[in-house]
Amino acid sequence: MYRRHGKRLLDIVLAGGALLVLSPVILLIYLAIRLEDSGPALFRQQRVGQFGNLFTVLKFRSMPVNTANVPSAQAKTLTVTRTGAFIRRTNLDELPQLLNILRGDMSLVGPRPALNSQRDLCARREALGVFLCKPGLTGLAQIHAYDNMPDAEKVQWDAQYCANLSLKIDIEIVLRTFGYLLKPPPTY
Repeated sequence: MYRRHGKRLLDIVLAGGALLVLSPVILLIYLAIRLEDSGPALFRQQRVGQFGNLFTVLKFRSMPVNTANVPSAQAKTLTVTRTGAFIRRTNLDELPQLLNILRGDMSLVGPRPALNSQRDLCARREALGVFLCKPGLTGLAQIHAYDNMPDAEKVQWDAQYCANLSLKIDIEIVLRTFGYLLKPPPTY
């Protein structure tokens, strides 16, 4: 029952509520991006979603206009604006994905959507049935240090989540995500 209807209902309620509550923060980020580097505040990128279908993911733009599209693991080598550094460090760049959740492209919890160019990751996900789940804003792999994780390990976490999807697991992942987000950023 949860997998079929409850998860979508929970996504709509939580994403809609979060957009309302966070609208002042979203507006401030929008203005900061526009003031620092003229151009669109939102970054749109094609990602692989449920059933392997492509969709447009939304993020706040953290790099100068006309920066190349690369996987998140390679993004650290590119120039980031001052506002972009802050919103990335705090993960606020992901807030526009609440709109992806409301549209039904994504879920609050699920495997992070891959770029179509991440062929190895996509092939592994296809083989293990990960594309049967909607991609998520957070997921099991994310709470286990996603960015530096090899594709094979990411896919194992993603497949484990999809096979055991439940309200209890979604709540656990959301709570652990908040714990992760509330940790102070690393100092270098």
